[in-house]
Amino acid sequence: MADRALLPAILEALPLPTLAIDRNERIIALNAKAQSLVGAGALARHFVTILRQPALVEAVERSLGDGKPRHAPFLAGDVSKPLTYDVSLSTVETTGTLIVSFQDITHEAEAGQMRRDFVANVSHELRTPLTSLMGFIETLGGPARNDAAARDRFLQIMSDEAGRMNRLIGDLLSLSRVEAEARVKPTAKVDLTDILGTTLRNLTPLAQERDVSLVAAFSSDPLPLMGDADQLVQVFTNLVENAIKYGAAHQPVEISAETSLRDPALRGPAVRITVTDHGPGIAPMHLPRLTERFYRADSHRSRKLGGTGLGLAIVKHILNRHRGRLKITSEIGQGSAFTVILPLDVPAA
Repeated sequence: MADRALLPAILEALPLPTLAIDRNERIIALNAKAQSLVGAGALARHFVTILRQPALVEAVERSLGDGKPRHAPFLAGDVSKPLTYDVSLSTVETTGTLIVSFQDITHEAEAGQMRRDFVANVSHELRTPLTSLMGFIETLGGPARNDAAARDRFLQIMSDEAGRMNRLIGDLLSLSRVEAEARVKPTAKVDLTDILGTTLRNLTPLAQERDVSLVAAFSSDPLPLMGDADQLVQVFTNLVENAIKYGAAHQPVEISAETSLRDPALRGPAVRITVTDHGPGIAPMHLPRLTERFYRADSHRSRKLGGTGLGLAIVKHILNRHRGRLKITSEIGQGSAFTVILPLDVPAA
């Protein structure tokens, strides 16, 4: 009896939601964390009326019967925020009391789902061009063997599909490298003005091809910060290239810079680089998901223009490494603005 009297205090000292079930299958003690999880009024109730979920109920029944430790899943939360728990069941030999503790593994479950989704998306993205290539190869080896016009057309399509796969694999490798370096803070001092100038020079031919003018609305004054020059070039190349491709033809793309000694987003010296286009804009429902892997606001147009769906995901990871932020604003019919916020080198600032 003394042990049973101490049980509530012992459970309250545990870091996990925990409850105890006696040989009569009733909950005899639980801590505040468990009460928040399973609800009020659980004390002295039959465990089936509280735990309810079949896999956990079966595990409890078996452990009460044979005294062996077990694990079972338990799902909680709601549709907007589902929670996954790994439930450990252990029996106290002297009393037969079953101790049930709930370990929150929601992050692990989400990571596993993300890996599965990632593999499925990569497989889907590669399957489409591969299927096209296999079909055209079969056609060239058969009905179109002696058709010069068809052969030239098919070879061009095959070249486009192979290029698409090459871009996808390149972006996957780039994303992998960026993620591997996510916790490594850059140590080199770079000049963001030079990086922006390099980016605009590299993209001038593409802009001319699409009859888009690049407007550099920033001064030539140095913008020093600690960063990886190649990765930052990749960030602004992606944003400016997207503005050229998805913005309106015959309209400018503006690249502006604004510095602040105390930026509200970073709470310190920072520079905001904004890439603005005058295209059709992006619907509000898409904005929160644009940096997700393989997410496209307009999947058909993106694939047609050679997009892999990974560009903004790479941008997000690079900016995370640089302790920066990405802000996206857009209105339908009014264009879009992508703002990169980066911390300036403190001594220089």
